[in-house]
Amino acid sequence: MNQLITFIRKEFYHVFRDSKTLLMLFGLPIVQIVLFGFALSNEIRNAKIAVFDQTKDQTSQQIINRFAASRYFSLQNNISSESQIEAAFQEGKIKMLMIIPSNFEEDLTHSKKASIQFIFDASDPNTASTLQGYANSIIMSYQQDLLTNSNIPLQIIPQTRMLYNPELKGAPTFVPGVMALVLMLICVLMTSISIVKEKEQGTMEILLVSPVNPFLLIIAKAVPYLALSLVNLAVILTLSVTLLDMPINGSLLLLIAESTLLIITALALGLLISNSTASQQAAMLIAMMGMLVPTMLFTGFMFPIENMPVPLQIISHFIPSKWYYIIVKSIMIKGLGIAAIWKETLILLGMALILLFLSFKKFKTRLQ
Repeated sequence: MNQLITFIRKEFYHVFRDSKTLLMLFGLPIVQIVLFGFALSNEIRNAKIAVFDQTKDQTSQQIINRFAASRYFSLQNNISSESQIEAAFQEGKIKMLMIIPSNFEEDLTHSKKASIQFIFDASDPNTASTLQGYANSIIMSYQQDLLTNSNIPLQIIPQTRMLYNPELKGAPTFVPGVMALVLMLICVLMTSISIVKEKEQGTMEILLVSPVNPFLLIIAKAVPYLALSLVNLAVILTLSVTLLDMPINGSLLLLIAESTLLIITALALGLLISNSTASQQAAMLIAMMGMLVPTMLFTGFMFPIENMPVPLQIISHFIPSKWYYIIVKSIMIKGLGIAAIWKETLILLGMALILLFLSFKKFKTRLQ
């Protein structure tokens, strides 16, 4: 019994001395609880909306106040002219626009029936459908209150218009998300084992004593995966257009250029992982766990980022696939050009340069 207790005590010492084991034991469950409890929610909250109030009377203000008080909507600004509507949706500032016509109160008072229009950004059909349900519920609640107070059968008819995806197809959400997920995972995973594989096989010594510049060696490791990733991109786009009926409304060359920028960013991240690890297993584990979960959670195509707590929203800013997802939706679905996505492009470019610098800095020209 004393021997058993001694060995049990020894194992406890081993566990407590190993920080990686403690992190897996206690850190992973905490992270999972936080993510699954707060981040993974299909409920839409604080969706950014705008109002185009053409009547500006007491009735319209009451309806606006209902939407502003709802936890599902966040009233951003008021639209003063029709020319501002398209720009607001293209820039991604709003998910929904409510238009109250100039004759709204007059129709409701005299005809006992009035219409109100809702325009949704249907590039994400799930979000658009959910917001449509929330908006209709608020209108029905207001209509019920009018009926209770006046005993007159008043009717408010919501008129719905879906922008960019009138048929609410799932491909406009699915395809950009899959493109971001596949390109990130494949590029990071493949390049993460490229340099560490040379270390394990014992061929790194030969490469380091050769006359080849070490930086050229790193670039040579990345170029084949860049070419193969571009072939992967071509296959994804071909299948999306032919099988899924996914349109490419914007510039194909711009889409390829932006995808190349993401691929370079992912390759730089993979090289950084490869330079920082000592075994292929460790590199693959970091690449899979470090990119699969963040890409799925923080890109925005599976779970709305707006629903997440502020710290998780801040973390999402450091995920390259999030910015690429916004870029692809803007080009393929909305048909926008570089003028609308230059901020996201600069962020991706900055990430690529920083990761390339770190990967070069981390590369060791001497073996230990």
